Amino acid sequence: MSSQYQKLYRSRENRMLGGVCGGLGEYFDIDPTLVRVLFVFGAFLGIPGALALVYLVMLILVPQEPGLVTEVQAT
Repeated sequence: MSSQYQKLYRSRENRMLGGVCGGLGEYFDIDPTLVRVLFVFGAFLGIPGALALVYLVMLILVPQEPGLVTEVQAT
């Protein structure tokens, strides 16, 4: 019996700033726009700057979604 788990990544496709809300949307299988709206409402209703700090910490700690890396060779 193998347990398959999903990893949280910052999105490469659904990003406005750093891809944190897009990654959360993909992880929880909801629209990333809804996550962005919740972040904005939470920032106004909660402690000012708390969600900005959470976003910054996630931006640093959550890795970017793996993808193809293309190198451009200078000639």
